[in-house]
Amino acid sequence: MKNLLDGKKVVAVMKEKHQAAVTKLKAKGVTPTLGIIRLGERAEDVSYEKGAIKRCEGVGVKVKVMTMPSEATQPELLEVIEQVNRDSSIHGVLLFRPLPKHIDEDVVRNALAAEKDIDGIGDSSLIGVFAGVEKGFAPCTASACLEILDFYGYGLQGKKVVVIGRSLVIGKPVAMMLMSRQATITICHSGTQDIPSICRTADIIVAAAGKAGLVGKECFSSGQVVLDVGINFKDGKLCGDVDFVAAETIVEAITPVPGGVGTVTTSVMVGNVIAAAELVAEKRT
Repeated sequence: MKNLLDGKKVVAVMKEKHQAAVTKLKAKGVTPTLGIIRLGERAEDVSYEKGAIKRCEGVGVKVKVMTMPSEATQPELLEVIEQVNRDSSIHGVLLFRPLPKHIDEDVVRNALAAEKDIDGIGDSSLIGVFAGVEKGFAPCTASACLEILDFYGYGLQGKKVVVIGRSLVIGKPVAMMLMSRQATITICHSGTQDIPSICRTADIIVAAAGKAGLVGKECFSSGQVVLDVGINFKDGKLCGDVDFVAAETIVEAITPVPGGVGTVTTSVMVGNVIAAAELVAEKRT
């Protein structure tokens, strides 16, 4: 393997830009603020929340955390969302998903005000991604994938990209965003036959299935770039969807877990909160 796609290097550059932007906003009397809504105590959510708070505080973005028990009802959750929609001091909202099974996620994600939907979970935001127009915010994880490729100089024009996973959280939106950059996309999912042979033909693999070690040695060929989006816990340790040890002996470049896509995702989210605050500041002038 030639390159480890270290997310920390990407984050360092983004941090400088974010700090400068926050300084300008505070001079105008606006403190960018993130609202976090979390139900339950899923390890993945708690881990990401801690990282998000640290990243926000590092650039001067304020954070308000609203936690609810996993058994909270849908009306109770919708009430909290309505409160943050009305709260002018909160510029962007992160709602952890997946939500408990007794809650209709489609109803809840679309209840969030579009201008505060900094993780692109609502239909109005996703329409912009799928239509290829600038409308709202794209999902942070999908944006992080492009940030990493751009930072390390991997162009997308004419490249064959295999995306493993078809969720609205990452699989589908990242496929659309990559295609908008002139890449040719194949989406693999649970119904796809012989995924390894499809993966071996790719220039770039985006692994986003949410299953530890799903993407193994049989999926790789030399010269590939692998983005491991998976966040899983196996034997008490954080790991991705990719068998990293197998991949690093074959591919050209790969993101680590932790320290890769997830690290950059948090910075993308912070940037979106700042952007949302900037829109508020513009309306004041």
